[in-house]
Amino acid sequence: MEALFRQLDGVQDVTAGYCGGDDALEPTYESVCNGQEGHAEAVQIVFDPAILSYAALLEVFFSHHDPTTPNRQGPNVGSQYRSVIFFQSEEQEKNALRRISELEEQGHFGAPIVTQVVPLQVFWQAEEYHQRYYEKHGIR
Repeated sequence: MEALFRQLDGVQDVTAGYCGGDDALEPTYESVCNGQEGHAEAVQIVFDPAILSYAALLEVFFSHHDPTTPNRQGPNVGSQYRSVIFFQSEEQEKNALRRISELEEQGHFGAPIVTQVVPLQVFWQAEEYHQRYYEKHGIR
């Protein structure tokens, strides 16, 4: 998702990281993978709302992410791959819940949406080798 969001006009920065788990412990990739801390792999997006709306970010998220699998994205399996949106304001929360409701009503995915919508507490930046991963590894 990091590489995808980086391509959008209005996105100023995207950082790979972890959140949603035990905030007392600074996670590492290894600790997140073992699932004991409860963190999810996530991206933090800094964007200019005058150029790109939060609703547009949600559209990209739902068009490139499977929100119907509780702990899986593609070949990746585990609670760290759960479908989750971490919001930073009531407006973001309302927009995310509204969009999920609309997609559910449309039957868009053919299965229930399990995406969690929870307040962001702490975002932990992932290790440097996770930042711009696709660029560093020549993946398009």
